Amino acid sequence: MKVLIVGSGGREHAIAWKVAQSPKVTKMYCAPGNAGISEFAECVPIGAMEFDKLVSFAKEKEIDLTIIGMDDPLVGGVVDAFEAEGLKVFGPRKNAAILEGSKAFSKDLMKKYNIPTAAYETFASAEDALAYLETADMPIVLKADGLALGKGVLICQTLEEAKAGVKELMEDKKFGSAGDRIVVEEFMTGREVSVLSFVDGKTIKIMTSAQDHKRAGDGDTGLNTGGMGTFSPSPFYTAEVDEFCKKYIYQATVDAMAAEGREFKGIIFFGLMLTEKGPRVLEYNARFGDPETQVVLPRMKNDIVEVFEACVDGTLDQIDLQFEDNAAVCVVLASDGYPVHYEKGFPISGLDTFKEKDGYYVFHAGTKFAEDGKTFLTNGGRVLGVTALGENLKAARANAYEATEWIQFDNKYMRHDIGKAIDEA
Repeated sequence: MKVLIVGSGGREHAIAWKVAQSPKVTKMYCAPGNAGISEFAECVPIGAMEFDKLVSFAKEKEIDLTIIGMDDPLVGGVVDAFEAEGLKVFGPRKNAAILEGSKAFSKDLMKKYNIPTAAYETFASAEDALAYLETADMPIVLKADGLALGKGVLICQTLEEAKAGVKELMEDKKFGSAGDRIVVEEFMTGREVSVLSFVDGKTIKIMTSAQDHKRAGDGDTGLNTGGMGTFSPSPFYTAEVDEFCKKYIYQATVDAMAAEGREFKGIIFFGLMLTEKGPRVLEYNARFGDPETQVVLPRMKNDIVEVFEACVDGTLDQIDLQFEDNAAVCVVLASDGYPVHYEKGFPISGLDTFKEKDGYYVFHAGTKFAEDGKTFLTNGGRVLGVTALGENLKAARANAYEATEWIQFDNKYMRHDIGKAIDEA
């Protein structure tokens, strides 16, 4: 079968790598892809938001399955565009992708269906938000309602910070129209855990747990980023937590979306906070997380194409989803200065080392080829995700950091404490 993947980052590289292992797949394309993805797929210069071109390409090449990796096209309705032409596509329709596309929608859904989450209020005017903050307890969390590249969340310690945050989101429009509405949420404390799941509209199958590191600097300092590294499984995601979430969160979310006439097929990413009062939902995403995908998929035993097809066809209940009894750690190699200002276009060396090593992977997030068509160059803030397996988390962490030393490029930057929480478990 022929497969098309839509996206261009480390997440899509990990998906392409996993799809390439399926004996069902004879040809793979990626739009627009990146230099690393080109090892597995023919990259085509079509942007993720160019729906008409994507649909035309899929029809022209007789694509059997299209996999949407990114949030923007999902929220924009790319699945609807494909389905309207009778094309098989993996991902939620527009009316279901709103689970990620609107923080206000997802909070209202959780309130209506008694899914545990933080207390909150939603505001469409800065004046009303500021008036509310005068009576609110600090610290407090401000969230842009719409998509903001995973960065539209502000944790404010004082009233002054919170007021400045409202100005930043709603008046200065730092994240554009995503800040037209904001959610003001109680600040929760505890361990954060990410849990990915496959959904076919009615059945949900939970993948292994993971934990992301969003801040740019060691010790969780600096600005929020798209993710500086991750590990799987989370030692804090216990059998007790799993039981609670299965009872009150996972299936409840799928059922709530169905009850609202928004059948969800695809990936639901549960961002959880493990509080003293039990697990709470921090946020939902409607697609694979990045870089969580880069530690979850290397541990997955199944043929991922079969799982994708089962989600689309509504037969996920027939899939026995399995993961290796091991661990994985991913360390992101970024361009110094990310996520604000950084230079790119530097040659990357050492990538070939990974081809000789079992259990070590490098996923390209921001790379391109030089004019010679052979040399890899840096082409983004997050450049590479270096992932390693190990028999346990400490071994995987040691392996991952060892592997970061194989790669060199000017401006290379990384955190040195990815997975340090493992030592506290």
